[in-house]
Amino acid sequence: MGTDLLYLRDAGLLSFEATVTVVDVEGRRIALDRTAFYPTGGGQPHDTGTLAGLPVVDVRKDGSVAWHTVGDGPLPAVGDTVAGEVDAERRWALMRTHSALHILCGVIWNEWRVPVTGGNMEPLTARMDFAFDPLPEGFGARVEELVNAEIAADRPIEVGFLPRDVAVEDEDLIRTKVNMIPESVTEIRVVDIVGLDKQADGGTHVPSTGHVGRLRVVKTESKGKGNKRLRIEVLER
Repeated sequence: MGTDLLYLRDAGLLSFEATVTVVDVEGRRIALDRTAFYPTGGGQPHDTGTLAGLPVVDVRKDGSVAWHTVGDGPLPAVGDTVAGEVDAERRWALMRTHSALHILCGVIWNEWRVPVTGGNMEPLTARMDFAFDPLPEGFGARVEELVNAEIAADRPIEVGFLPRDVAVEDEDLIRTKVNMIPESVTEIRVVDIVGLDKQADGGTHVPSTGHVGRLRVVKTESKGKGNKRLRIEVLER
């Protein structure tokens, strides 16, 4: 049985109860019928917090099951009801960072029509690669200005779900390679920064762009022909 991923519909949910479905004693891993913990994936790191009173040090998905690796202490048994608590500070920092990257993608696509080629994030820092060749003159300062204008505009960030056959017909979602999602996925989760950017995405996000704070371009790098990297940090206003 797979794990119901509660964060997909409510990124603000930090406390929950769930039933233990499997316990891997040797690996100190616990599987639940449902979880609010985000597992590493899509460039976003896992949440931390506590589960059954034990520290959660890693969360990974294996197929449809989310496994929670926990620290020292007595493990719960299969069938137990346990309480989970997501670390709010880390979750919020990752939400701000992930939303900042979507704003960055939207700005670069709208201004230069250049797609993203990869990326990764940590709380309040990230890198993202784009298919520029070469970077425009004064690019770092210009993109920082444009992104911070979108943050200040406080655009709503909406999460919805589309049938796969509808999603693959959406030009914005095709740009973000929704057609590369396995065909077994029949419902596509869409994160829409209203009026700016729309992507198929499984991560956690703030409610509106104003919650991001402020973005700073730390560095630009060349990673070869047609692949340029931006390193950014997310700051308070």
